[in-house]
Amino acid sequence: MVREHIDTIDSLMARYVAGTLPLPAQVLVQSHLELREGARTFVSDLEAMAGDTLESLAPAPIAARDDLLDRIFQSKPDSIRLTPMDFATDMPRTAPSEGMPLALRDFVGFDIADVPWRTKMPGFKEYDMGEIDGCHVSMFWLRPGRAVPAHTHHGCEISLVLKGAFSDGMGRYGPGDISVADDDIDHRPVAESHGPCIGFAVTDAPLRLTGSFRQLIGDLIG
Repeated sequence: MVREHIDTIDSLMARYVAGTLPLPAQVLVQSHLELREGARTFVSDLEAMAGDTLESLAPAPIAARDDLLDRIFQSKPDSIRLTPMDFATDMPRTAPSEGMPLALRDFVGFDIADVPWRTKMPGFKEYDMGEIDGCHVSMFWLRPGRAVPAHTHHGCEISLVLKGAFSDGMGRYGPGDISVADDDIDHRPVAESHGPCIGFAVTDAPLRLTGSFRQLIGDLIG
C-alpha cells in the first residue's frame, strides 16, 4: 500500500510488523488486533521470526553516522513521520463505545455514536477524513441489505468491519474482520440484513465502477 503492493492479510500483517505501513493502515491493523485477540498470536510469531532474523545478521557500521544524526536533530516537525498518538485528543483513554477500538477512537477522535456521518447515497453514509499519509481514509455506514456499487481498484483497499457484517462474493466479513481488495478483485459488498454495517476503510488509489448500467443505477438509488 502506497509504497508496496498488498493483496493478502498475511502481507498486510508482515508490513505491519516491519513498520512500513502508512499511518491509517497501521491504525486499522492495531484496531483489528484489539477486536480479534487470536490475531495477536500470528503477529507475535511474525515479530519473533523477524527478531531471530535480525540476530542472525552480522553487524554492519552505519555509513555517515554523524551526518545522519545531524539531519535527524535538524529536521523540522512537519518532516517527522506521524504516529497514531499524534491524532489523540484530550478524551480520556477509557473503554470506547461498543465496536470502536481504542486505536481507532484515538485516531478519529470520537466514538461510533458521535461520528458526523454525511449521506453519500441512499442507505450509504460516510465520514470522509480525506488524505492522510498518502491514503484516502473514511468510515462507512451501510443500511441493512444495502449494496455498494460493483467496483474494482486501481490500487489497494483495506476495510475493517466494526459492527454488523457484509459479503461480497469473496467472503463474509464481520466485526474485527479485514477485507483486502486490489485491481484483481471485482466485488459488490452487500450489508447483511440483521443490522447496519459500520467500518473503517483505507485506500491508496481511486476505485473504478464495474457491472452493468442497470445494476449500477439500482445500486446508486439504493
